[in-house]
Amino acid sequence: MRLVTPDRIEQARRLLEGIVRVTPMEHARDLEKVHGGLVHFKCENLQRTGSFKIRGAYTRLHGLTGAERARGVVAASAGNHAQGVALAASLLGIKATVFMPNRAPLPKLAATRGYGADVHLHGDVFDETLAEAVEFAERTGAVFIHPFDHPDVIAGQGTVGLELLDQVPEAATVLVPTGGGGLVSGIAVAVKARRPDVRVLAVQAEGAAAFPPSLAAGEPVRLPGMHTMADGIAVGQPGSITFAHVQALVDDVVTVSEESLSRAVLLCLERRKLVVEPAGAAAVAALLQHPGAFAAPIVAVLSGGNVDPLLLLQIIQHGMTAGGRYLALRLRVPDRPGVLASMLSRVSELGANVLDVEHSRVSGALALGEVEVALNLETRGSEHCRQVVAELERAGYTPVRN
Repeated sequence: MRLVTPDRIEQARRLLEGIVRVTPMEHARDLEKVHGGLVHFKCENLQRTGSFKIRGAYTRLHGLTGAERARGVVAASAGNHAQGVALAASLLGIKATVFMPNRAPLPKLAATRGYGADVHLHGDVFDETLAEAVEFAERTGAVFIHPFDHPDVIAGQGTVGLELLDQVPEAATVLVPTGGGGLVSGIAVAVKARRPDVRVLAVQAEGAAAFPPSLAAGEPVRLPGMHTMADGIAVGQPGSITFAHVQALVDDVVTVSEESLSRAVLLCLERRKLVVEPAGAAAVAALLQHPGAFAAPIVAVLSGGNVDPLLLLQIIQHGMTAGGRYLALRLRVPDRPGVLASMLSRVSELGANVLDVEHSRVSGALALGEVEVALNLETRGSEHCRQVVAELERAGYTPVRN
């Protein structure tokens, strides 16, 4: 299979001038110590529509013939691809129809409609949504716009690679969030053409990592199931075109845990003041989960920032727990006046913030004259958690972590 050429990506870059933003490169100083050199974030979460998808979508739609444009386009997406296609179609005067799952996040649904697309909700799982979009294309003649497996899409996404080398010409490692592989394929073509020595690494969620078994088998393999908060990179099977690019050009595939994804979202928000969705933070998750594993200077691509506010709240709590910022304890104490107040005073002296307290005398495990106290505390991190537990033990309590 012929790969996308560097010239094709250069052409896409000229096409996209004035259409997409040259997104900023953020210096991540707080990660440099563990990685032994400069770390940068390429902020595609600040791109138009909130993700890199507009690059590939516009390039693909611009390449349609007049007859194809007249028939309109159709896409299936839970969010970012939908918004990219909707905006690109609006800019080019093409009618766009987008199918989204029944439970698509309301902000992504509203944004897609806001860009002018005709949106239909269908299916409880994405495969049902995709099948409906394909059937619509066959029935109406609308052109189906694949989210990643097309040379024009790959060329458009590859413009991220050209920009990041302009911004960090000395880069040694590039980490790219990866689902179907369109973004990492394009970046790999662009980067390897200029700097073949740079290591380009695909980052996938452990619960939705289709590339490792596919590469081992020598062909795209479908996962039996997926489970991850990073819905933007939850793709069950690579495309044939993207698989060929990853097989030929990508140096390795790194997987990350759900805990690392949530910690990465929290780090971007708290330290860099950047709103990044779990899929978009996958490259940062790799930096957190694999300290010192990558040659610096490092560029981590933040591929998107479209996250539902309610999900963001859950992710922040999950990230704080994973980072040791929450501590849940159960303690047995004598049922005497003043004991609870004394214990809470000791917790306060240790610098932990009490979020809630539950005081129970009803438990078959309690001895006569004992009560159980459940504490939820906010702490400064894992070391502080250990200090709080140790000091409570020294004070004569018997804390058990939940």
